[in-house]
Amino acid sequence: MSDAAAGPAVPPLRGAFVIATDTDVGKTVLAAAICARLRADGEPVVAHKPAVTGLDDPAPEGGRDHELLAACTGQAPEDVCPRTFGPAVSPHLAAELAAERLVPADLVASAARAGVGRTLVVEGIGGLLVPFDRAGYDVRALCCDLGLPVVIAARPGLGTINHVRLTVDVARAAGLDVRAIVLTPWTAGDALADDNRRTVAALTDVPTHVLPLAELTPEGLALAAAELPVASWIGEAAAPVRPAPAPPADA
Repeated sequence: MSDAAAGPAVPPLRGAFVIATDTDVGKTVLAAAICARLRADGEPVVAHKPAVTGLDDPAPEGGRDHELLAACTGQAPEDVCPRTFGPAVSPHLAAELAAERLVPADLVASAARAGVGRTLVVEGIGGLLVPFDRAGYDVRALCCDLGLPVVIAARPGLGTINHVRLTVDVARAAGLDVRAIVLTPWTAGDALADDNRRTVAALTDVPTHVLPLAELTPEGLALAAAELPVASWIGEAAAPVRPAPAPPADA
């Protein structure tokens, strides 16, 4: 599945990889809140996002993904995300439309360089199986190549039980260390969301937390994450656990 093994070895990393059940489920806000909380607690932290698409669209509140992350770590946006594209499409297609390629070994090396000597928070793009290329190298494969613990962002409302369970199953089948599920944006007093939280926690056996709506500033996000056990989500990278490559077609 991955040709990243042909690239340089990944140096020892420490951090977390924030993934999601889908696009637009609060993954960037969660990743930014983790960064803001760690930085407020005095921990050297950097954010990394392998690619951002949709720059042709108006910027959302708080800025684009890499801009919000950069604000929470003190990095420049271009240092958070080295590959940006205009159309709001899957990264594999965005790269093709720009006559470019997202090379797996380059994606791994870029993230690894960012995390040298600092806590690294990687934010995925879309869901776990979103591809970076036509060969099928996807967010899951990048998680495996980096070996960081994962935190899953998900919606709190209707449909989230199925989406979360599918994501957890795929992550575990790939050998990933699922540290937490975070439902966001959370509104207190929602009976459906409350039951979804309890059900997700029981059926996945993963600690399930909530992140309320927050002011999209470093201070606001750090405050919103103050009650979350962020430190327990950060871990040393395991040896790369990339899925075994598919057998040759003539095997």
